[in-house]
Amino acid sequence: MREVFHQSLEEVQTRLVEISDLVAVAIEKATTAFGTSDVTLAEEVIDADSIIDDKAVALDELAIEILARQQPVARDLRIVVMSLRVSASLERMGDIAEHIAQLTRMRFPERAIPKGLKSTFTKMGALDVEMAQALTELLRTEDLQLAEQIRNADDAIDDLHVAVFEKVLSDGWKGEAGATVDATLASRYHERFADHAVSVAGKVLYLATGDWAADVDDVE
Repeated sequence: MREVFHQSLEEVQTRLVEISDLVAVAIEKATTAFGTSDVTLAEEVIDADSIIDDKAVALDELAIEILARQQPVARDLRIVVMSLRVSASLERMGDIAEHIAQLTRMRFPERAIPKGLKSTFTKMGALDVEMAQALTELLRTEDLQLAEQIRNADDAIDDLHVAVFEKVLSDGWKGEAGATVDATLASRYHERFADHAVSVAGKVLYLATGDWAADVDDVE
């Protein structure tokens, strides 16, 4: 019975890594599509989001089954509860990648990135991809140095997010209303994606250290 229990816990981790890997692929495709107006790639992200959703639901069902049948305690209980919270964040990260892809599709054949902000969004996209890949490896290995890397990347994205708003609110901004909306929405999506990555990293830190102070504020 104990062996079956530990196999179930290993399955939880395996599924978290699998979902996180799908999210990393989604954000990489979404940011590439956003930067190049590749509507075909954007459609791939949109179509694949349901796979992430389904896998997150299946993981939650497994975690609830473990809670009901095995009644875990101590660190085992933290693993199961953490998986429920992490799967919710990963599912939301997949949704955000989809939103970025939808912006690309909505503006096609025009570019979704407003003039004067291409470099900024290229950097934001690269950082989100870097964070998603680091998050997958963190969930796989619990290498806490990766958590610090994710936090540092989030700080950089926050700075770029501020720069986007400063740009569209400046006297020199010549973008029309649609371009302004696109810029602020896209910037917000990139920033929230990063926030969720930091939140997941904080939960892994708590699992490894038992120190809840290492976690970050939850995001919606």
